[in-house]
Amino acid sequence: MQSPQPGRIAVVSGGRSTERERSLMSGRAALESLDRQGYTTVFLDAADKDFADQIRGADVAFLAIAGQYAEDGKLQGLLECLDIPYTGSGVAASAVGMHKARAKALAAASGVAVLPSVTLPARDGDVSTQTITGTISFPLILKPLSEGGSIGMTVCRDTDQLAAALRTIDPAEGWFAEPFTTGTPVSCGVLELDGLPVALPPLATIPTDAEFYDYATKRDKTKYRYECPADLPGSTLEAITTASLTAHDALGCSGYSRSDFIVSPDGRPVWLEINTLPGLSHTGNLATMAAAAGIDYDRLIRLILATAHTAEGYRP
Repeated sequence: MQSPQPGRIAVVSGGRSTERERSLMSGRAALESLDRQGYTTVFLDAADKDFADQIRGADVAFLAIAGQYAEDGKLQGLLECLDIPYTGSGVAASAVGMHKARAKALAAASGVAVLPSVTLPARDGDVSTQTITGTISFPLILKPLSEGGSIGMTVCRDTDQLAAALRTIDPAEGWFAEPFTTGTPVSCGVLELDGLPVALPPLATIPTDAEFYDYATKRDKTKYRYECPADLPGSTLEAITTASLTAHDALGCSGYSRSDFIVSPDGRPVWLEINTLPGLSHTGNLATMAAAAGIDYDRLIRLILATAHTAEGYRP
């Protein structure tokens, strides 16, 4: 194996978001892989108060981190200012991708099928149920605009449940509602190979003991199983891969991404969101999809590292 040596690689992980623990899992896995392959590395926690000074010594930043202050363009902006190349998407794509309603609007404008949604007014005070039910029928689901990992999602089946859920949220934090659609959760990764985006085999996640693939289910491997490639009709798989590539391009993503879908029982996929820094654990969905495409974990990490040379932060 011949590995390029780009210099000192800072594996950036941790951070301040609610996805900190998932980020640390990704960071440790990526660090172990890079070390095993002979790269010069340092592990940095973006939550460290000295992080901005520590990152200055890096030749490239490998971003194994997720959530707010990490996947939303803020970290990318800092790296741009410091002239440090980094893996993943640039500032604009990261910011838009993290804002689910804006991401859906851009994807829909490019022909990707999405669910209707209502963005709650970002102001103090109560939001009436009519603000939502005038557009969306029950059952529906409330989601934070800028959180990942299924954090904070609430299913509402009637007006009383919706009113109770609205009383517990802070509209200023940003929320939206969309129909709660039963079906199979499917993800599809996109990986840029020599600058060309390629879709990985779609992966279905089958919850075994939950109403849907929620926050608690994602963190208990006994409550779901992966199926990759997903056991779906060829036309459905083609629609998913096409939509994933279209969304990746429409949002201006670079390096790699992962789109999430829900597939109805009749085989119709609708696009839910994009992850501009998908998780990188050994058993996570991106690694599983890569393995189904014949890409082992170490090669996946090398390919992601190589995309730093095409990211917005790179200066040759």
